[in-house]
Amino acid sequence: MASPNHPHKADSHDLIRVQGARENNLKDVSVEIPKRRLTVFTGVSGSGKSSLVFGTIAAESQRLINETYSTFVQGFMPTLGRPEVDVLEGLTTAISVDQERMGGNPRSTVGTATDASAMLRVLWSRLGKPHIGSSNAFSFNVPSVRAAGSITVEKAGGKTEKVIFNRAGGMCPRCEGMGSVSDIDLSQLYDDKKSLNEGALTIPGYSMDGWYGRIFRGCGFFDPDKAIRKFSKKELHDLLHKEPTKIKVDGINLTYTGLIPQIQKSFLSKDVDSLQPHVRAFVERAVTFATCPECKGTRLNEAARSSKIKGINIAEACAMQINELAEWVRGLKEPSVAPLLATLGHTLDSFVEIGLGYLSLDRPSGTLSGGEAQRTKMIGHLGSSLTDVTYVFDEPTIGLHPHDIQRMNDLLLRLRDKGNTVLVVEHKPETIAIADHVIDLGPGAGSGGGEVVFQGTVDGLRASGTLTGRHLSDRASLKPSVRKPSGVMKVRGARTHNLKNVDVDIPLGVLVVITGVAGSGKSSLIHGSVSGREGVVSVDQAPIRGSRRSNPATYTDLLEPIRKAFAKANGVKPALFSANSEGACPTCNGAGVIYTDLVMMAGVSTVCEDCAGRRFQASVLNYRLGKLNIAEVLDLSVQEAVSFFGTGDARTPAAHAILQRMADVGLGYLRLGQPLTTLSGGERQRLKLATHMGEDGGVYVLDEPTTGLHLADLEQLLGLLDRLVDSGKSVIVIEHHLAVMAHADWMIDLGPGAGHDGGRVVFEGPPADLVAAKSTLTGEHLAAFVGSPARPDRGKNGDVTHRPGRVGRDARGDREGKRATR
Repeated sequence: MASPNHPHKADSHDLIRVQGARENNLKDVSVEIPKRRLTVFTGVSGSGKSSLVFGTIAAESQRLINETYSTFVQGFMPTLGRPEVDVLEGLTTAISVDQERMGGNPRSTVGTATDASAMLRVLWSRLGKPHIGSSNAFSFNVPSVRAAGSITVEKAGGKTEKVIFNRAGGMCPRCEGMGSVSDIDLSQLYDDKKSLNEGALTIPGYSMDGWYGRIFRGCGFFDPDKAIRKFSKKELHDLLHKEPTKIKVDGINLTYTGLIPQIQKSFLSKDVDSLQPHVRAFVERAVTFATCPECKGTRLNEAARSSKIKGINIAEACAMQINELAEWVRGLKEPSVAPLLATLGHTLDSFVEIGLGYLSLDRPSGTLSGGEAQRTKMIGHLGSSLTDVTYVFDEPTIGLHPHDIQRMNDLLLRLRDKGNTVLVVEHKPETIAIADHVIDLGPGAGSGGGEVVFQGTVDGLRASGTLTGRHLSDRASLKPSVRKPSGVMKVRGARTHNLKNVDVDIPLGVLVVITGVAGSGKSSLIHGSVSGREGVVSVDQAPIRGSRRSNPATYTDLLEPIRKAFAKANGVKPALFSANSEGACPTCNGAGVIYTDLVMMAGVSTVCEDCAGRRFQASVLNYRLGKLNIAEVLDLSVQEAVSFFGTGDARTPAAHAILQRMADVGLGYLRLGQPLTTLSGGERQRLKLATHMGEDGGVYVLDEPTTGLHLADLEQLLGLLDRLVDSGKSVIVIEHHLAVMAHADWMIDLGPGAGHDGGRVVFEGPPADLVAAKSTLTGEHLAAFVGSPARPDRGKNGDVTHRPGRVGRDARGDREGKRATR
């Protein structure tokens, strides 16, 4: 086999060959990727990395796998179109491990998502005393509706033992396995002074103009013209609580359901964070959640909670921190379940190795960050027996402290060494450095990217002169002076999650960076005690929601002033300039494409012939603002639109302000009408930041704004943060990137470890003091990153702007103790 440094000399069977890739912004890209090697794809955000790796290679692999199923099975699978590429050879089964959150199902936990809970259920069904039944008896997702009872069995030596049996599931009957019960504020559902026909209902989506109005008027259970406060008890019960009932309205068979069960089914059966913003706001306003009084939040019925191994039940095991649960499992010495214990122990140890030992198996999967979700998905692959698989990772170091990146690198190398091809999209130099092969895309982003500008070794990349190569060895230096705070925000007695009664003063009017290993309590401190306060604008890691009809113009509300400008210039209605409203092409309904469902065969998507993909009616395109029609405006890049709406006949200050914010966060290359579904994770994060920058607020909280950011773009981000502070804002950044730490005015480091071992402030002060002390893991890595520069001045003209940095009393001792045991 060829050396990884010279993959072009390898046999053709040892290569994945891509020729003529044109997905999204790729410009006839042709590359040869060595199999059973670790290849890292680099380049600025939007250069085409994800389009090549995920949109072309992984997508075609998945499509070909789907085609091996029968046409009947394919009818139940998502339709995957063939990527825009001339030749793809040498593909193997591709498994994508991306940054997407793990879904909004509130019944999904870390344990259920990784099969760890399934193994624990089998363990309890075998060893738990009293024995209550099969593994389903310990599942909070299986109802406990079948027969249950107890029998007395005779054991060896004439002894007898009472055995409880439960042939159904372990679901708590009170909360139905959710762990919490809800109480709905009826005043938030309707205005009882009004009748239904007068618009009494205030529930999102419940309009009397649509199907709900037809059902309410035709059901006959109450008078829709009578004020709700005048309803009889039976009428009010039917409005609120009636179970699904078949009715006939205007000759049509329909189902009527009361408002409460309807809300529980539509809104409360999903993770609140997965709901649309206006629906989420309604739920937070109208519904109060409380821990289930019967199961105490464990989700399990009494029988499941009664069965114990070594004095603990399965709910208590799932609530343990995973690194502690791994130790407990190792202490079980039962030959009859030895293989199960070995597999379970390996799975739990994998969590610890991957830096997630601070989680618990009962943690709802929807609460994991993008980085935590991606690493959780890795758990199953680490123990997989599959080989010669292509693993595709999207920035696996997201959310990782520099101390943990080496462990992630080791895991990637382990996957490679099992005989797999590992493809990684990454910006961090520490991970680029371990690559066998590097493919750098660029030279720019969007229409300025989409080309391979280098492929070869890491050393070759450093010497290549590409944007990535020039910045690969960048090191930051501490600022020569730090700003003076204008005040402080006091946090007292913070106890969210693992925080240990934390007291801290967060300086205002400066750039504050919150650091610490993953799970140390950074997000718990800021989102639990700072976000939500008056005047605080929080930009978190929650994903952008939107269909393929959504684009940067719709997401940022940029389209609103643009539509008004077109309407004013042409004397017509603004709705004509929306592809989702009156101006939409009638043939494709404003989608720009026609989707043809071929029933049992894969569907086909084709560009609409009537509008040529422009989404608007032909008559609408006759109206112009300046010299452009609405379709041509949506085809502009952000930077082009800044000029267009900033001068001349098209000058629109409201649009120009939004566009300038988008350019400020480094999105000048995006097209206004580009579907959100084609944006990378980093682009979506910065689009959110641009949107929030328009909100009124004195304090900005940013959660890892460097996500998806190329090394060359860091300077622009730091400049943006500086401009926010210099304009009078306070900026608090949760961040792992060492260059951002070095740029801070003040740092608050949490730790010393993760989970139970974290939750304390181990340092607070300017970065120079942390570098000098090297008293925490963060301090050690930051000191190595910046070298040993002279301590910066504390302020302009030599003024001391901060008190000396304070190191937590137990930070050094805890850390050194842990080092001694490693």
